[in-house]
Amino acid sequence: MELRPWLKQYPTRCDLDYPGLSLFHYLKHTADQYPGKTALIYNNERITYREMMSRIDHLAAFFAAMGLKKGDRVALLLPNTPAYVYSFYGALRQGLMVVPIDPLLTSREMGFIVRDTRAKILIVVDALFSLVEEAMLEQEVENIVIFSLFGEADTPGARYFEEIMQQSWPEPPDVIIDPEEDYALLLYTSGTTGFPKGCMLTHGNIIANAWATRKILGEWKERFAGEDILSIALLPFFGAYSIICSLIAGLTIPSGQILVPLIDIDLVLELIHQYRPAIVPGVPGLYTELMQHPKTGQHSLDSIRICISGDSPMAVEALEQFEEKTGSSILEGYGLTEASPITHCNPFLGLRKPGSVGIPYPGTDCKIVDLETGERRLPPGEKGELVVKGPQVMKGYWNLPNKTAQALRDGWLYTGDIAWMDEDGYFYIVDRKVNIINYAGNKIFPREIEGVILEHPDVAEAVCIGVPEKYFGEVVKTFVVLRDGAEATAEDVKDFCRARLEKFKVPRHVEFRSELPRSVAGKVLRHKLIIEEQRRRLLAD
Repeated sequence: MELRPWLKQYPTRCDLDYPGLSLFHYLKHTADQYPGKTALIYNNERITYREMMSRIDHLAAFFAAMGLKKGDRVALLLPNTPAYVYSFYGALRQGLMVVPIDPLLTSREMGFIVRDTRAKILIVVDALFSLVEEAMLEQEVENIVIFSLFGEADTPGARYFEEIMQQSWPEPPDVIIDPEEDYALLLYTSGTTGFPKGCMLTHGNIIANAWATRKILGEWKERFAGEDILSIALLPFFGAYSIICSLIAGLTIPSGQILVPLIDIDLVLELIHQYRPAIVPGVPGLYTELMQHPKTGQHSLDSIRICISGDSPMAVEALEQFEEKTGSSILEGYGLTEASPITHCNPFLGLRKPGSVGIPYPGTDCKIVDLETGERRLPPGEKGELVVKGPQVMKGYWNLPNKTAQALRDGWLYTGDIAWMDEDGYFYIVDRKVNIINYAGNKIFPREIEGVILEHPDVAEAVCIGVPEKYFGEVVKTFVVLRDGAEATAEDVKDFCRARLEKFKVPRHVEFRSELPRSVAGKVLRHKLIIEEQRRRLLAD
């Protein structure tokens, strides 16, 4: 059995001699080469690399003046704005650890993260300050800085980001950073199985991932895109995927970043039409929304050349529709926060297989192992757990040595995802290990059922979960969103599945919804549906 058949799929051999720099100096190297180029576009303002670096230095000086030392934590609860970029790199310049926070978390979850990290400073957008007060975080954090985006906060005695940028601060000291040992980010997982876990990512972890992305995008850029390209930063910066694609790899290609503070499809269409970005990182739901929006036909999308899609498989029909409309290529990939985050992607310049997450990223090794022991390597075509190894894999979970030992074994990261590999070395994600539905000893993968239901002409969206059953352990329940004007019944959905699935996989329960719970990035939140179902059954009992 050929262990690494994907190696022959690389169009060229990437230089994997990663630069031994901190993330700040990695950006500074690019800024010194292209000081006059556009780095950021926000609210009709173009900000050059020279201007951006000056403002980053200003934030670094503020952090130093506040007494923050190397290793202290800075929490960011901000939308995609220049304030985020300046705060992010200003903290990294001083050797501080950045803690991005998802704005959709509850006040309880936010409070847990801030207390878990003992953040010294929290920079929060005004619209979310009420959550900070609800969680009583002002009693936990030494300094809270409010960024005025909507003009909603008027808090006596509070520090405001805009005032900090206007004040003068002493020159910050230079800080020596060891890229392989010093942490840059504490990125928290979504917490689908309990409280979120903080992934400790070093400067080296993130640069390894960003370097591979930059090398691959750089090769594509040289062949097809020319000198000046723009990318649109749609996905919020609290996730590793958006941080790598936009804040790090994107800015260091270099590629000017069009910052989108809120995902509003009208605004996104206007920005794409106005600035004509070539690169659009996203998730399947965003690309589908762009295609289905009633105003799409009024805007030009033909500037788009590359879309990097993560989170979940994209329906082939939707993928083809988007590519036909824009003339672009959607490259499906895979990653997880614990791996900084990208581990797989369809080649930019090689064979692409729709439905596959592609081949391992340069420098990444991986294998499929059996679900029982996690030790036996499985051959192509067999389903098992995906495990990966590479320079982008985290050091561990913050304050959780037992969880770290479970996830990292002999240098391999156990992803918790069920997958299989074909003979060419392309990988296919089947489902999350925790999502498996156990019916009388049989394993049911929800994504398989969802894929069948989505073939029904009346169905727009479907999500399946397992619900307890007295005799068989668990049975399938599906939540369905119908297309506009459709009138399918629960029996229609079940009959459709009966004709295409084994009997035990057919959903026992079908619930229709007008919409499904989603994250800011458009990701369907399956665990929210599981929690709702658990609460409903508790109340029924």
